[in-house]
Amino acid sequence: MFTRIITFPFRYTFSRIKRRIGKLETLKVEPLYAFGNEQKILFKGRVVESYKQSKPAPGKTYLQNILAALRRYAGSSVAEAKVRVSYHGQAKTLESDVEGIISCSFKNSFEKTDENDRICFSLLPEEGMVPEREKICIDVYRYPSDHPLGIISDIDDTILISHATRVGKKFWLSISKNAYTRRPFPGVSNFYKALTHSGKNPVFYVSSSDWNLFDMIRDFINYRKIPAGPLLLKDLHVDLKNILKSGGGNHDHKLEKVEMLMDLYPGMKFILIGDSGQHDPELYAEVMEKHPGRVKAVYIREIKQVSHQRRRLLEAKVKDPEAPDIIFVENTQQAIDHAKTHNLIPVNE
Repeated sequence: MFTRIITFPFRYTFSRIKRRIGKLETLKVEPLYAFGNEQKILFKGRVVESYKQSKPAPGKTYLQNILAALRRYAGSSVAEAKVRVSYHGQAKTLESDVEGIISCSFKNSFEKTDENDRICFSLLPEEGMVPEREKICIDVYRYPSDHPLGIISDIDDTILISHATRVGKKFWLSISKNAYTRRPFPGVSNFYKALTHSGKNPVFYVSSSDWNLFDMIRDFINYRKIPAGPLLLKDLHVDLKNILKSGGGNHDHKLEKVEMLMDLYPGMKFILIGDSGQHDPELYAEVMEKHPGRVKAVYIREIKQVSHQRRRLLEAKVKDPEAPDIIFVENTQQAIDHAKTHNLIPVNE
């Protein structure tokens, strides 16, 4: 990611030049998410130059994984590309921004059924720009705004062993491993299945990883049989100060996305899950203070010891006497035991 941030101005300028002279050639749309409630559907996608990427596999060597990572980060996002997005008779034509991103929403009047709730993306061909595929569609995650319970989870060092507080080690894991060889924390799959009641409750993944890791995270979740849900990752914002900070700088965007979920599902209560390595405890304490009564439980994986002073500051931050305690756990089993005791998951799970 560091190389991509540093080289972004050059790659963006180069893509603009190639666009002007008609040399962009084959492009593709990567749908990133589509989810919402009974009134609104949010969606996001990205336009990039097509690149051939080998499929991840358990038997890939370090060198093969490094080459795959380089291909993932070397591809240029494409600005000013036009994409037509359609959903149940509605359609919008959008233009990608400087990072190739398109995002918008549809008003929703379609009655949800068990099938055919899909949104489709079509890259409009222009001179010198050829779509890799005519159309690509993805399923929409849709839940009532008063659905009783949802889960908001971090990714790095929460479900995925990342060593996010050690920049060098995190970087090596990112480039030398793939979706099949990255390791989850033991027990995560069973814990999340129990919390979601085998898919009845939604789970939203909010992370400071950028969209270039989207396919790796998606494939990792599927391979490890962790319940799937919208991935709300971080758009790249070029700032040289961010290069030295794990996860791409500050985590304000995580709070913005949690606030967005609170607004989108005003009748839903949430279980918040994160880790102690960065700012998840402070972020979740702020959420509880701003939204009294909306948080049912907070679990923080203690990958970095939390000092007594930090605990006292967290307790002082949450002034709502009805707010749940922030539960620090050393392993997933401790979180499972607490959740059973407080009837958040069935005792027999």
